[in-house]
Amino acid sequence: MDHKDKHLFDNPQNVKRILRILYLICALLFAMDFILPRHTTHSWENLWGFYAIYGFVGCVLLVLIAKWMRKFLMRPENYYDSHELQGIESDNNVDA
Repeated sequence: MDHKDKHLFDNPQNVKRILRILYLICALLFAMDFILPRHTTHSWENLWGFYAIYGFVGCVLLVLIAKWMRKFLMRPENYYDSHELQGIESDNNVDA
């Protein structure tokens, strides 16, 4: 059949709607920081927007650490094929 199912994110208008909803939720949560009383244990938690800034900095640090870790965790493109080239027999090539 040539029928292709349409999914939620196939329509660019739906993606824009979801992003707008996400931005609205973020803005509401940031505004609630000014309205709701906080029960803090450290003095820096009293800063306006502390948790939003803390979360943003945490995400940026995660991305930067992941980029750094990629340098020594990344394997060559033919990493799994290289074992066959070294003469290591796989289960499929064992003679019975």
